[in-house]
This record gives sequence, structure tokens and C-alpha cells, in this order.
Amino acid sequence: MKPDQRADLQKQTIFLDRELSQLAFNRRVLAQAEDPAIPLLERLRYLCIASSNLDEFFEVRVASLLAAASVNGALTEHPALVATLNRVSTECHALVAHQYEILNQAVLPQLQAKGVHLVRHNERNEAQRAWVKEYFEQEVRPLLTPIGLDPAHPFPQVVNKSLNFIVALSGKDAFGRGTAIAIVKAPRVLPRVIRLPDHLSDSGGISFCLLSSIIHAHISDLFAGRQVIAYSQFRVTRDSDLWVDEDEVKNLRQALKGELQGRQFGTSVRLEVAKNCPPELSQFLLDQFGLEQSRLYAVNGPVNLVRLSELIDQVNQPSLRFDPFYAGYAGATPKNNGDIFTTLKKHDILLHHPFQSFQTVIDFIRSAANDPAVVAIKQTIYRTGMNSDLMDSLITAARHGKEVTVIVELKARFDEEANINWADRLEQAGAQVVYGVVGLKTHAKVALVIRREDKQLRYYAHLGTGNYHPTTTKLYTDFGLLTCHPGIAQEVNEVFIHLTSLTKPHKLSHLWLAPFALQNEIVKAIRNEARIARAGRPGRIIVKINALVDESVIRALYSASNDGVKIDLIVRGACTLKPGVPGLSDNIRVRSIIGRFLEHSRIYYFRNDLEHDVILASADWMSRNLFRRIEVAFPVLDRALKRRVITEGLNPYLKDNSNAWELEADGHYQRRKPRARQPSFSAQSHLMQLLGTNAGDTGE
Repeated sequence: MKPDQRADLQKQTIFLDRELSQLAFNRRVLAQAEDPAIPLLERLRYLCIASSNLDEFFEVRVASLLAAASVNGALTEHPALVATLNRVSTECHALVAHQYEILNQAVLPQLQAKGVHLVRHNERNEAQRAWVKEYFEQEVRPLLTPIGLDPAHPFPQVVNKSLNFIVALSGKDAFGRGTAIAIVKAPRVLPRVIRLPDHLSDSGGISFCLLSSIIHAHISDLFAGRQVIAYSQFRVTRDSDLWVDEDEVKNLRQALKGELQGRQFGTSVRLEVAKNCPPELSQFLLDQFGLEQSRLYAVNGPVNLVRLSELIDQVNQPSLRFDPFYAGYAGATPKNNGDIFTTLKKHDILLHHPFQSFQTVIDFIRSAANDPAVVAIKQTIYRTGMNSDLMDSLITAARHGKEVTVIVELKARFDEEANINWADRLEQAGAQVVYGVVGLKTHAKVALVIRREDKQLRYYAHLGTGNYHPTTTKLYTDFGLLTCHPGIAQEVNEVFIHLTSLTKPHKLSHLWLAPFALQNEIVKAIRNEARIARAGRPGRIIVKINALVDESVIRALYSASNDGVKIDLIVRGACTLKPGVPGLSDNIRVRSIIGRFLEHSRIYYFRNDLEHDVILASADWMSRNLFRRIEVAFPVLDRALKRRVITEGLNPYLKDNSNAWELEADGHYQRRKPRARQPSFSAQSHLMQLLGTNAGDTGE
């Protein structure tokens, strides 16, 4: 094999491993939707999550592969990219078919048995049909604008992931012309799931119908004097990455505002139609969107399963949901805006979300905003949502005359608009807002409060593994550390100075900063364990991250395994390392935990001759995190808190035999099940019991 062929084959393998590993995660999510031990509405929610994940996979990963493999819209002969696209297409078609199989053969029939009905047109009784017809006439039809296609009415712009209909017509239009095709856009302001009045539901149950079903039932009413001979719902998925030349633009915020307007009309990457869509109509749509046949997905149900989350929200049957959970407070944490600074001078506070409330962090910033002794607050923002008490506190602090500096990442995918709005509001309040470093996303999660105490400045910091987002902090597992340790807190300030001034950062003793030192420090720590093992002492590494795809780190792990280091990797999503391969990774185990909460915390543990180094981080072990983002990894120095991270964040996940999947040497995952007479153990359930409050006490 020639060198260029070997290089191309290696590139193809890397592409395939990365993309297929991401799709494998979606298969594990779908397995949750099939699990009879999980409440029905939660199983439906897992279906929605899997569908949403797949949408983003097409909008970002497939779009990126297509862009790389295309010249002037046509696929090139690049074998690695073309082979990857073909294999990914095969896997995605299988995933989509499995999603709808679970929906139609398991989840919906079982919900119906519990009195929750999603009623199709041919299943409605006369009373239900009459109500649906009235709803269509009163609420839907006035908002519809059917477009008959002709030279004066070209194919309309179709918004990314919007619900639309294609209609084939016979006969002549009002002007005697044979316009054969019409397009109907579903109004975006209307709900996709409509609840029928209770008196129309059988046996005291709850009945719903989909907007798509309502339009289907009455689509012929839109074309008086014409015969509808065929129709289908359809949805197109588009490239949703935003691109601006950061070296050329003078104002990144203004440039992104312009790009956001065009995101809904990016390059088409996937077309979904109803399973019974006639081939000539689907081909017509493929031609309009410039897609080949392999990009077509004919589905047995609604083209957007994510919209079924609207049904979940409207059903009030506790037995169909997870039991409610109320987050606890960390021990010795002051409640209700107590003097958190006095507490931090005594000891650090470790927070384990969502098992412990994020309210402590909100109180930290709120207290700082209203404390006369506080002179400055600095914070990074990657994702924070449209509504945020924390952001409101930063605005309050700025209005009180404090020095407020906020590094807002404007290119946080799908959160750009919210972040731009917060940047506008912060600047109007008098805060200093910057957007990080050109070409690098600021993904670090750090906040700093500077307080004047006894005629000198004292630094208080929060460092976390997850976002400052009020919703995800209740759904994602993450760790956060509140500290006034002089070394750590002052180095946080150095990071802020680096990001705002763009000067070279000082050498840091405690923090590992990407893209400068993080990858090197990770590899150095791995090699240190290998050195210890070669000397005949125990080498041990445990890592919990969301993804592992960086080649340099994987090579270091393989080498350490061969030196006798025992390595456990808890990787929720994509993992291109192959464990248990003789002579390569005999001492490496990989597992993935898929449970009620999204596993999001990043923990690096190195035994280091009983020093027990515990590092928390914002970064996964991916090249983009290590080299193309601003990331911060930080040590837990207090021995008691180290033990907490190990006993809460690592050990339970290694013991889990309820929500765990183990990666085999061939790249496939196997569900871990309790052995004979072994009790079932779920890490998340254990932590809910260990750290949560009694029902009724929300800790708010």
C-alpha cells in the first residue's frame, strides 16, 4: 500500500470512528426508550432526546462532512469522506427506523393503555372529527397560505426543521392552468400537539392530536375546485453552523446578528417525508433542495419527534413520570443569602449538581452584587439561557458601580441569540463585555469576586465543569468549587487578564489552561502513572468525561496500559479508544452511563503514589477542547473534598450495573446487568438518596 493510500485509510478510520461513536451514543439513548422499568412519559422523552440529538448531528456533523466532501455542490472523489458519508447514512437510516418502531409498537400503544391517546384521523369518532374540523376552521386555516407553484410562484424558502406539506393536484386552477404542485407551510405559532376537550376522551383518559394530522385531514379544503391526488408532510434539515471571518470583522456581535438571520436557510443536508409519500413527490423535493436519494428519510409518523415533548408537558399522571427530586444543599452552605464569604474563609465548598442546588452559586454572585465591600466581579458565560437570575445579578452589580467584566462566548452553538441579548443588556448596564479570543471558543466556566477586606483585596472564585444555566444545572451532572484559596483564585484572575488583554498568560501553578498547557499536563500526568507502574508501584487512572477522541491522549493511555497502569474511563458519548485489545489496551475499561440525568462532569483522577490528584475541568478529551478552546482544569486540594469527588463522582459510576454500558474491543457497547444474586445499583439513584432533600423541601 502506498504512503498516500495508508494516510487516506487512516483518515477514513478516524472519521468513521468519531462519527459512528456519536451515533452509538444515540443507540444507547434509544435503549432507555425501550426499557420497561422506566416510566412511559420518560421513555417518550428519551425518544425526543434521541431525535433532537440526531437533528444536531445532521445540522453540524453531517453538514461538516458534506461541506468537506463537496466542490460546487457536487461530491468529490475523496474516498475517506465519501466512504464515511455512506456509512453514516446507513447507520442514520437504521437509527431513524428504530426510533419510529419504538414509538409505534411500544410507547404509543402502552400510553394508550394508560389512558393517554394520540388520535390519528382514521381513529377519531364523529364527535372528535367535528371538533377537529372546527379547530381547523377557527385556528389553523386563517394562518395557512397555500402556494401553487408556477413561474410567478416559485418554490418557497423553507425554514430549517419546519413542518411543511407538498400537495399534488389534478384539474385546472382558477385561471385555467394546470398547476400541479402546491406547498403549504404549517404556521410556526401554532402548537404541534393539541389536546382535545376532556369530554371527547374515552374512559376518562386524555386525548391529543397532532397539528400535522389536523392539516392532513382538511388539506383538500384549501383547494376548492381541485382534487388532491397525493400529499405528504416534509421537513428539511439544514447546515446550522454559523461562520464569520473573525480576522476580518470589526464587530463580532454585529456580524453574528447578521448570520443568525440566515441560519434558518443554510445548505440542505436531510429531507424527511411521510412513509407513504409518492416517489415522484419526494424526488421533486430532493431536486428542489439539491439532495441525492441517500439523504431522504421516509418516516412512519410525524417528521419531528421532538415536538412530542409538548404532549409530555400536558399529561399530569405522576405514575408515568420519574418521582420528583429535590436538590439538597452542600453541608455548611449558608442558605437564603447568608454570609457566604465568611464561610469560604473557613473552608472551600464543593457542589455536586443536580443533586445539590445551583442556588448556592446564584447566591454567591447575588451576594457579591449587593455587598458594598465587593469591588469587582468577573465571569465567563458560555450557555446561560434566556432567563437567568445570575445574569440579572451581574447587571445589578454593574448598576451599583462595581467593576463587572463578562466574557461572553457569542459562538456557543444554538445559544448565540441568547448570548447576544445578554451582551447587549450587560453593556447597557455599564459592564465591560468581551468575546474571548478570535478563533477560539471560551468554554471555561469560571467566576471571580474581588472584595476589599482589611485594606487589602481578597479573591473568591467559582470554577465548574458545567454551564451557568438555570435549566441544565437541574438536568446535568456537574461539579463546582467555591474557594478563596489564594493560589487558585489569583490564577483565575490571571486567566481573566489573559482573555481581556490577549497577553501571554503567566505560568500557572494550579490551573491547566487550554490551548496552552492542558493537553501537555494531561499527557504528563498519564506518563507519570506509567513511570510509577514501571517502577513496580500501583499506577491508577480514573477519568469521567463526555467524549474521548484526541489521538495524542489515546496514544498516551495505550502506552500507560502496556506499562501496567489500571485505567477506568467513564465516557458518556463518543469514544474512539478501543479497550481490552491484547497487547494494546489490556488494562483499560470503558463504560458509559445513560440515566435520568445527563452525565456532564469532567473528572481526572491520578493516584500519583497516594497523592490522589483530583482535577475537575470544563474540557473533554477532544482535540477541539484541548487546542481550539479556552478551557480551565482545576485541582481539588482539600483532602475531604477530594474524597467526596472520588466517592460521589467516580466510584458509584464504576459500581453501576443498572445504567451502565461497557465498550467492547470491537467498538460495540454491551448493557451491564447485575450478576446472579447481585443487587441492582444505579449511581444516580444512589446520589439522589445521598445528597437530595426530603420531598417538599426544595432547598430554594
